[in-house]
Amino acid sequence: MDIFKLKGLIILLVVVVGLLFAAPTFFGKQDVPEGWIGPKNKIKLGLDLQGGMHLVLKVVTDKAVESRLTSISSDLKGQMINKRIHYKGVNSQPPDLLLVELRTSDDLENLRKFVEEGYPYLKEVDKSTKDDITTLTYQMSAEESAVIRDQAVAQALETIRNRIDQYGVSEPSIIPQGKERIVLQLPGIKDPERAKNLLQNTAILEFKLVDEQHSLDDAVKGDVPAGSYVAYMKDGRSPILLKDKAVMTGDLLDDARVRIKTTYNEPYVAISFNKDGARIFERVTTENVGSRLAILLDGRVSSAPVIREAISGGDAIIEGRFTMEEATDLAIILRAGSLPAPVEILEERTVGPSLGRDSINKGFISIMIGGVLVIFFMVIYYRFSGLLADLALVCNIILILGILALFHAVLTLPGIAGIVLTIGMAVDANVIVYERIKEEIRLGRTPKMAVEAGYNNALSTILDANITTLIAAIVLFQFGTGPVRGFAVTLTIGILSSLFTVLFLCKWIMEWLVNEKKIERISI
Repeated sequence: MDIFKLKGLIILLVVVVGLLFAAPTFFGKQDVPEGWIGPKNKIKLGLDLQGGMHLVLKVVTDKAVESRLTSISSDLKGQMINKRIHYKGVNSQPPDLLLVELRTSDDLENLRKFVEEGYPYLKEVDKSTKDDITTLTYQMSAEESAVIRDQAVAQALETIRNRIDQYGVSEPSIIPQGKERIVLQLPGIKDPERAKNLLQNTAILEFKLVDEQHSLDDAVKGDVPAGSYVAYMKDGRSPILLKDKAVMTGDLLDDARVRIKTTYNEPYVAISFNKDGARIFERVTTENVGSRLAILLDGRVSSAPVIREAISGGDAIIEGRFTMEEATDLAIILRAGSLPAPVEILEERTVGPSLGRDSINKGFISIMIGGVLVIFFMVIYYRFSGLLADLALVCNIILILGILALFHAVLTLPGIAGIVLTIGMAVDANVIVYERIKEEIRLGRTPKMAVEAGYNNALSTILDANITTLIAAIVLFQFGTGPVRGFAVTLTIGILSSLFTVLFLCKWIMEWLVNEKKIERISI
């Protein structure tokens, strides 16, 4: 087989593969017929076409700063015990203050030196003494506070992205806006309330020991022992007395999966800890055999089982009479990680599927009108060669749709606009080639020479025009958001596919006509 025929087979193969990838989309809402030998992926539609949710979220970064101060105060207590600094209390005071109470002023300089070395972002702003108790007030620096807020937004963005990905939303748009806001577009969401709960749930997982040395009844009446507090079970009615300090937190988790109890057919969440978590969990269960260990989610006690024996291996379960949906959402949240700060919904819009269908219909009509007008113009002006350009145009649209389906790209309303623009650009290259061929024919060239010279002379002009447009499309995709990216994607694919159809498909057919069929006159 000579190179010319091999080239033709490759071109045919590309067009057939594109058709196979594009075909499932034309089945609409119907499933791909049984026995279909090709790919089954359909083009995914964006929020403006298939409906869904548009949310604007605000990350409450003040809470992230408060949480960091609480963590610092807990760490500071342990460090002062090691340094033999006698303190009465360490308390955080929103939004950015930390109060350290010393039992004796003799430890004042030691504390100042220790804080200066270990916590350089804490600046002393006040000192007072009352009843032999010296209180130092520290304020977190503005620079450190800004870093914590920025990190909270970045972590929230990544956590939300992980949750949405595991929830199964196809091609969501998750974009930061300003310093504290996140814009989400969730196409195809069927249960908006569930999605909002999934996004807003902070999912702080804690393990705390139950205080069984003191009376729960007395604590409920107000006599709460030091170092403990009254919490409530998941139902919100059953009180339980817990120790303040968490023995473990959810940041030590490695995985969380939904499992089903074979005896009661009830779902539960099986969790496993990382290496450090497994070691800590084994130590905690070893030291507290016979005691109850409460598992808390966002301050609510999910369960409080009795530790029967030391648990090694780092595996545990979370029970709480979950529904399958609740257990699945909890596992998603635990795997994705807890939010560093609460998230508020500032704006919510639901796009109905009827608007999406209307957009699709209008977009389809615009493509059809634009395509028909171009086809008629090319046939009338360039006759048979115009028909050849129309064939390339049809193949171009098939390739665009096939590539969108192949790479699971999302088609948006601006994306349809990109396809319409591509229809015009696709024949532009053919027009340039045909005009060059006409010039060669006027000079008396044979059809073979005219075709060869026409494509050679037009090549640089075609590449210049398309490459500059391609660069603009890439820039739009890189720096654009949402709809702009949708336009850039279809425009980029359209440019590449039109170059293929013009410089390979049309050229091969033209060369076949003048070389193999040896036509004496080109209908142009």
